[in-house]
Amino acid sequence: MDSENRRRFLKSSALLGAGLLLPASTTQAAITESLATTRSGRVRGYLDRGVHVFKGIPYGTDTASRRFMPALRETPWDGIRDATRHGAASPQLKAEESISEDCLFLNVRTPGLRDDGKRPILFYIHGGGYNNGSGSSPLYDGVNLCHRGDVVVVTINHRLNAFGYLYLAQFGEPDFAWSGNIGQLDLVQALQWVRQHAREFGGDAGNVTVFGQSGGGAKIATLMAMPAARGLFHRAMTMSGQQVTAAGPRAATQRAQLFLDALRLAPKDLAQIRTLPVERLLEATQVRDLSRIEDTSLYFGPVLDERSLPRHPFWPDAPPQSAHIPLVIGNTRDETRAFLGNDPTNFALTWEQLPERLRTQQYADIDPDVVIAEYRRLYPGYTPSDVFFAATTAGRSWRGAIEEAEARARQNAPTWVYQLDWGSPLEGGKFGAMHMLDIPLVFDNIHQPGSRTGDGADAQRLADSMSESLIALARTGSPSHLGLPAWKQYSLERRETMLFDVRPRLENDPRGGERKLYQRVPFIQRGTF
Repeated sequence: MDSENRRRFLKSSALLGAGLLLPASTTQAAITESLATTRSGRVRGYLDRGVHVFKGIPYGTDTASRRFMPALRETPWDGIRDATRHGAASPQLKAEESISEDCLFLNVRTPGLRDDGKRPILFYIHGGGYNNGSGSSPLYDGVNLCHRGDVVVVTINHRLNAFGYLYLAQFGEPDFAWSGNIGQLDLVQALQWVRQHAREFGGDAGNVTVFGQSGGGAKIATLMAMPAARGLFHRAMTMSGQQVTAAGPRAATQRAQLFLDALRLAPKDLAQIRTLPVERLLEATQVRDLSRIEDTSLYFGPVLDERSLPRHPFWPDAPPQSAHIPLVIGNTRDETRAFLGNDPTNFALTWEQLPERLRTQQYADIDPDVVIAEYRRLYPGYTPSDVFFAATTAGRSWRGAIEEAEARARQNAPTWVYQLDWGSPLEGGKFGAMHMLDIPLVFDNIHQPGSRTGDGADAQRLADSMSESLIALARTGSPSHLGLPAWKQYSLERRETMLFDVRPRLENDPRGGERKLYQRVPFIQRGTF
């Protein structure tokens, strides 16, 4: 790290601890309210601890009249539009906020307006797979990042589930030719909006970092292979979210047929889908997906449609168009404790019960008895429940992270890998370093509702370290900073991985035994077939 970044890290850490750090733009004494001009009209936000906050800015028009079609630009407005509340989320089941097909909104937090600040722009894509979520969670509040790094933070909503990824192209309706990746094209449109408005919001259009967790990371991996996204972002960080392969067109069409059958629509009547109630479409998404061993609803995700997505994201190699983009690939050590830890029986498994539990939950098609024997050899002290959570973590999303890291290493592309080892202290620590735990740490939001980190000193140390890595990536193209050991790029020879813990350390090939175990069988991304 150069001397300037070392000084900035020390200064920000000290001042944040004292609650004194203010963004450079607060010297703009003339700006007493948050007013900005967009391509479609003016918006009024508000100040939060010296940071300008704008919520619910539209970047596209109401999609109700454009179902399964690319969005149009937002409709211009007269006067000043209120931008102090989040916009509606995409239609989804079990939403905790308002939903609507009018859902193409983004939120901006920035230390300065129209000040030629040329700040790095951090563009966050939310998780929830491809089915749920929005950019409105308190965990995604970017004010602390703005204070810490003098950056611009953007979060967004876009179309999800059937509204964003239902592949209808092979049913003969020309308007639906792009339907399988409409949710991805919404992201492209939002990134285009950011590039156009960077200067207005004090940012640098030539320095955009996309980062996202879970489904957000998978969407980023997909964007890296989409020609329409070329040049719209310049660094990337994925957190427990990978997309090695997309759904094939045959598999996606078969799922679409199941969806239409649930709606009792024949292909010749496909046009009627434009006007069916949102609730009926959401209900149809719950049809059983017969391609998946577990009893689950239809898979929705990107499709190899040869239009917007002409290749699989990370197969047979990493996408050449993104080889120059610095990429951080991360995961948490105990991912599946977030999904499977809510069933108390999984914490009291016996060796006799374990094989059947693993059969459907590890995803990889390896004999559970072989898996159990190898885990008992690698970790003699593990209980049956320890093996269950470790094996399901290794056999599911972690494998995708390894696939992507290996593909980038073969490409000689700038790539860094991390694993969050520090576990949540809540509920006796039983959830460990679970899926989603790194979100409040990377955002430096351990005090926000929904954080599972607790608010202790160790949690804040992790937040300092991980948020500084994101900011360093955005500013320098490398996640290294003074608070970490030297973070070397990932190589096939050593598999260098930063382990984030109270005392972070760089380790070569952590959990190498588990990696080799699951590499006995091909990796198949969920939803590909």
